[in-house]
Amino acid sequence: MEIVKVFPGVWGYMRRSEFSVRKLMLVLADMFIIAMCGVVTHFILSVLNFKTGFVSAIDTPYVVVSIIINVLVCIATLWICGAYNKMWRYFNIRDYISCVAGMVAGVIVSTLVLALRYNVMNFVLPYTLISGGLSVLGVVLFRLIFKNAFIKINDAGILSSGERTLIVGAGNAGKLILADISSAYADPNNPSNNLYPIGFVDDDRMKKNTSVNGIRVLGTTYDIPDICKEENISLIIFAIPSCSETERKRILDLCSKTSCKIKMLPYISQLLFDDNTENPHLLNQVKDIKIEDLLGREPITFDKSTIVNLVENRVCMVTGGGGSIGSELVRQIAKYNPKQIIIVDIYENNAYDIQQELVLEYGDSLNLKIVISSVRDYDKMEQIFREFRPELVWHAAAHKHVPLMETVPGEAVKNNIFGTYNVATLANKYGVKKFVMISTDKAVNPTNVMGATKRCCEMIIQYLNQNTTGTEFVTTRFGNVLGSNGSVIPLFRRQIESGRPITVTHPDIIRYFMTIPEAVSLVLQAAGMAKGGEIFVLDMGAPVKITTLAENLCRLYGKAPYKDVEIKFTGLRPGEKLFEELLMDEEGLKPTENKKIFIGNQIDIDKEKLLSQLEELKIKANENDNEAVVNMLAEIVPTFNHETNN
Repeated sequence: MEIVKVFPGVWGYMRRSEFSVRKLMLVLADMFIIAMCGVVTHFILSVLNFKTGFVSAIDTPYVVVSIIINVLVCIATLWICGAYNKMWRYFNIRDYISCVAGMVAGVIVSTLVLALRYNVMNFVLPYTLISGGLSVLGVVLFRLIFKNAFIKINDAGILSSGERTLIVGAGNAGKLILADISSAYADPNNPSNNLYPIGFVDDDRMKKNTSVNGIRVLGTTYDIPDICKEENISLIIFAIPSCSETERKRILDLCSKTSCKIKMLPYISQLLFDDNTENPHLLNQVKDIKIEDLLGREPITFDKSTIVNLVENRVCMVTGGGGSIGSELVRQIAKYNPKQIIIVDIYENNAYDIQQELVLEYGDSLNLKIVISSVRDYDKMEQIFREFRPELVWHAAAHKHVPLMETVPGEAVKNNIFGTYNVATLANKYGVKKFVMISTDKAVNPTNVMGATKRCCEMIIQYLNQNTTGTEFVTTRFGNVLGSNGSVIPLFRRQIESGRPITVTHPDIIRYFMTIPEAVSLVLQAAGMAKGGEIFVLDMGAPVKITTLAENLCRLYGKAPYKDVEIKFTGLRPGEKLFEELLMDEEGLKPTENKKIFIGNQIDIDKEKLLSQLEELKIKANENDNEAVVNMLAEIVPTFNHETNN
């Protein structure tokens, strides 16, 4: 083990057996240089002896032996100093210094060996000094010239498109990434052969200035912005798959402050390993960073056994099953062996897309039915319930776009409120086991029509649960979903890719975010945990500033915000507020067995009053009287403040 610590370069080569052709060429070149320096030195000393008698003459066979000893000793000390651990094109000042150190050590050892072999110090000392000096100069100049001339000429096309790469994490994953890069470089057909590892960063301060197979640890993760600037880095590979989410966000935030492209390994639980346990080819698993990687929240875990017990062998219906949330619900439900899945959606293109995706993946093993229909149509919805007899219903169909619903409040009411009322009352009528409605944080103290309609839907669900004949009604509430239809991320991406400014409504606007799979897992978990009447709320961590989200997205494209991409603030839109809340004041919170999920207390609903108000609201909506609709919503939802935008 001590040998490993003292001679990491030697051990690395013994362990990896990577004495490649190009490294052999470098060794042979060094041997030739040192040998020629010995010949030149012998010539110089012969001339001096002939003219001045300054040194004693020595026979040629002894000179040959001296050159051989000098070559072998110097090559050995260069090897021990790690001079052959790094590819030529990556040499920097420290590597040149290590070559000088190796040569000086070799010259000293050679002098001692020759002094013991020949008792002619007046020849040995001048010989080793002149030969050693010339050899040091020759070895260093060869590397410098080779790097700055031959490689630039020979590899000009590759270098111009190459990625100067910084690897974050000098642990096992980082070493494997480096090994994969080295292998890729030797294969001209490998798309990763233009990656040029410049260095590592690692927060283990004991590793600073050490080398990993010839690639130096340049500093800690806190040094990333400075290192990227100094070393002209163009690509950062995040290679710490076991990193905590908090640390991951901190490091990725630092990475995103550079102009570099960022790629990362998935979590260690998501890594794929093949039969090659020595090298599982991690480079193939490195992916582009996603904006959700910067949210800084631990991935949410769920009890899959609860979902299996809920879904397996049951008829499941998803309204809005072609949308971003609905389609992911269908995908995840399909994994748990349902008896049948019914997708209900008004938009046939989305429904067709998810149908084809599932048919491609499951073939005939999945009993899938697509029904093109609107939840507004009570008679059609009853026909669906009567024909398919769903046991579980997830209600995701809704108009969700806040500014658009401000212009047509009647349509929001018809689709969101009365579509929900239709599906929920039919679920009760036809004995559905569980009905899960998908709500939003905008339902809390709503300032817009969409939020008010969703809060009214929550009231309907709680009313039905208090008057159910056996169906368990439950609501799930969460914040914004990254990548969903109508979310800011697809808009920002389109704006960046088209060269237009990113538009943010207000510099201080904040939102809670989650990924689509997380949102859907919550919905499924809630259904499994539900007893009836709950409003399940996800602990979504700290809110995210939309401006920061836009800035980070720019950096993920390798562009500088406000410089390469303009960010324009357009002002709050109708019905939009700066802050979203997840829970109404009167609801309180109760923990569940999942530490990320909480339950809001049930609120008593005055049945007669609610039904009367809904009847009046329906009349106003059918009359398309927008002002009357908004006023009626405010009467049903006391916390609705349509004039407040902050």
